[in-house]
Amino acid sequence: MDIDFPLVLSIAVIISGCLWLFDCIVLKPSRKRKIDQLKLEGLSADDTVRLLKEPVIFEYAKSFFPVLLLVLVLRSFLAEPYQIPSESMVPTLTVGDFILVNKYSYGLRLPVLGTKFVDIGEPERGDIMVFVPPHDTRFFIKRVIGLPGDLIRYENKSVYINGVRASYDLVEEFTEIVDFGLEIPVQAYKETIGDKSYSTYRYNFVEQPREWMVPEGSYFMMGDNRGKSEDSRAWRTALGPAPFVPEENIVGKAVAIWMHKDPGWNFPTFNRNQLLNSKH
Repeated sequence: MDIDFPLVLSIAVIISGCLWLFDCIVLKPSRKRKIDQLKLEGLSADDTVRLLKEPVIFEYAKSFFPVLLLVLVLRSFLAEPYQIPSESMVPTLTVGDFILVNKYSYGLRLPVLGTKFVDIGEPERGDIMVFVPPHDTRFFIKRVIGLPGDLIRYENKSVYINGVRASYDLVEEFTEIVDFGLEIPVQAYKETIGDKSYSTYRYNFVEQPREWMVPEGSYFMMGDNRGKSEDSRAWRTALGPAPFVPEENIVGKAVAIWMHKDPGWNFPTFNRNQLLNSKH
């Protein structure tokens, strides 16, 4: 089961903050009035301490509220860590990579709602972006290929943007072992769009040429592992194809790999640490 951590954290901040505020406004003055009254009756020091003591639930709320609020602010407006769960961005990102996502590169957004209230920047072609796709509630990470207004064509494993083919340089060819020991050929290419270069994998699967016009306020996303990526080329909802990511679904820009841990009982390593979204 996937847990919506931003929602849980926001609820925890609201509850702890309300409890702390209720204690400050209602309970604490009430305790003070009771102490003042009992002082006139010769209240002992022990009774004073007992009456001043906060109920446990309000004591916890007062302690946790500033910590939870700080975590919420950091995760919502500055940076947030994510772990790569699939092979869709291989070879750039592999399963077990921990990445740092910049939450303010594309503007400041309200937690949970995702509504932008401060405009700082917009996604660029070639950026690696975390977002919520139109057909799912989970976070995805892919590369920005199409911007609002772009005409995207995918033909013969190549990307065309507004009629211009991306640049491709063959890096290597190898075979990958899949189910039942079957070997399939893979080609690694250096793909260049504008001033961004990155590695992509191609497989000898038959794909029909397709074309998309990216609407305003939306983005066309693709994984670097072109044969193993569920991305804008394949997304569907109950209403039909849903190939675009709306602007309000953007989470942030992936900027670095800061740790790697292979699945299972393995120690984390730092040999894959690197900056992402670099130019060639």
